Amino acid sequence: MSDNTLRQVEQACTELLDTGQATFTAVAARTQLAKTTLYRNQRLRAVVDEYRANQAEARTPSGLTSEIGHLRTALEAVAATVRRHEQLHKLERRPTTGST
Repeated sequence: MSDNTLRQVEQACTELLDTGQATFTAVAARTQLAKTTLYRNQRLRAVVDEYRANQAEARTPSGLTSEIGHLRTALEAVAATVRRHEQLHKLERRPTTGST
Protein backbone atom coordinates (compact mmCIF):
# COMPACT_ATOMS: atom_id res chain seq x y z
CA MET A 1 0.00 0.00 0.00
CA SER A 2 1.35 3.39 -0.93
CA ASP A 3 1.40 6.54 1.14
CA ASN A 4 -0.77 8.10 -1.56
CA THR A 5 -3.48 5.49 -0.95
CA LEU A 6 -3.32 6.17 2.78
CA ARG A 7 -3.68 9.91 2.15
CA GLN A 8 -6.66 9.29 -0.17
CA VAL A 9 -8.42 7.25 2.51
CA GLU A 10 -7.71 9.88 5.17
CA GLN A 11 -8.98 12.65 2.89
CA ALA A 12 -12.14 10.70 2.07
CA CYS A 13 -12.77 10.04 5.75
CA THR A 14 -12.29 13.72 6.59
CA GLU A 15 -14.77 14.77 3.92
CA LEU A 16 -17.27 12.08 4.84
CA LEU A 17 -16.97 12.80 8.56
CA ASP A 18 -18.46 16.23 7.95
CA THR A 19 -21.55 14.60 6.44
CA GLY A 20 -21.74 11.83 9.03
CA GLN A 21 -21.13 9.13 6.43
CA ALA A 22 -17.63 7.82 7.20
CA THR A 23 -18.48 4.18 6.45
CA PHE A 24 -16.39 1.56 4.69
CA THR A 25 -18.85 1.60 1.78
CA ALA A 26 -18.71 5.38 1.41
CA VAL A 27 -14.90 5.50 1.72
CA ALA A 28 -14.55 2.71 -0.85
CA ALA A 29 -16.81 4.59 -3.27
CA ARG A 30 -15.02 7.89 -2.71
CA THR A 31 -11.51 6.42 -3.15
CA GLN A 32 -12.45 3.82 -5.78
CA LEU A 33 -10.82 1.13 -3.65
CA ALA A 34 -12.44 -2.22 -3.04
CA LYS A 35 -14.18 -2.46 0.30
CA THR A 36 -12.26 -5.69 0.95
CA THR A 37 -9.00 -3.72 0.55
CA LEU A 38 -10.12 -1.34 3.28
CA TYR A 39 -11.04 -4.24 5.56
CA ARG A 40 -7.96 -6.40 4.93
CA ASN A 41 -5.24 -3.74 5.05
CA GLN A 42 -4.65 -3.08 8.74
CA ARG A 43 -3.46 0.51 8.28
CA LEU A 44 -6.41 1.48 6.07
CA ARG A 45 -8.88 -0.28 8.32
CA ALA A 46 -7.46 1.52 11.36
CA VAL A 47 -7.90 4.89 9.64
CA VAL A 48 -11.52 4.22 8.67
CA ASP A 49 -12.31 2.75 12.08
CA GLU A 50 -10.83 5.79 13.80
CA TYR A 51 -12.95 8.19 11.78
CA ARG A 52 -16.03 6.05 12.30
CA ALA A 53 -15.42 6.05 16.05
CA ASN A 54 -15.02 9.83 16.08
CA GLN A 55 -18.22 10.19 14.09
CA ALA A 56 -20.33 7.82 16.12
CA GLU A 57 -19.15 8.16 19.69
CA ALA A 58 -18.39 11.01 22.02
CA ARG A 59 -15.92 10.68 24.89
CA THR A 60 -18.01 8.13 26.73
CA PRO A 61 -16.55 5.06 28.47
CA SER A 62 -17.72 2.83 25.63
CA GLY A 63 -16.35 5.32 23.10
CA LEU A 64 -12.98 5.35 24.82
CA THR A 65 -12.94 1.55 24.93
CA SER A 66 -13.64 1.47 21.22
CA GLU A 67 -10.96 4.06 20.53
CA ILE A 68 -8.42 2.05 22.52
CA GLY A 69 -9.28 -0.97 20.40
CA HIS A 70 -8.74 0.98 17.20
CA LEU A 71 -5.47 2.40 18.48
CA ARG A 72 -4.33 -1.09 19.45
CA THR A 73 -5.05 -2.28 15.89
CA ALA A 74 -3.13 0.63 14.43
CA LEU A 75 -0.22 0.06 16.81
CA GLU A 76 -0.11 -3.63 15.92
CA ALA A 77 0.07 -2.70 12.22
CA VAL A 78 2.96 -0.32 12.88
CA ALA A 79 4.74 -2.93 15.01
CA ALA A 80 4.39 -5.52 12.24
CA THR A 81 5.89 -3.07 9.76
CA VAL A 82 8.79 -2.33 12.09
CA ARG A 83 9.43 -6.07 12.56
CA ARG A 84 9.49 -6.59 8.78
CA HIS A 85 11.95 -3.71 8.39
CA GLU A 86 14.16 -5.12 11.15
CA GLN A 87 14.18 -8.53 9.47
CA LEU A 88 15.12 -6.98 6.14
CA HIS A 89 17.85 -4.95 7.81
CA LYS A 90 19.29 -8.12 9.40
CA LEU A 91 19.25 -9.88 6.03
CA GLU A 92 21.04 -6.98 4.38
CA ARG A 93 23.76 -7.00 7.05
CA ARG A 94 24.27 -10.79 6.92
CA PRO A 95 27.76 -11.55 5.62
CA THR A 96 27.94 -13.58 2.44
CA THR A 97 30.11 -16.68 2.50
CA GLY A 98 32.30 -17.99 -0.27
CA SER A 99 32.41 -14.74 -2.20
CA THR A 100 36.22 -14.52 -2.32
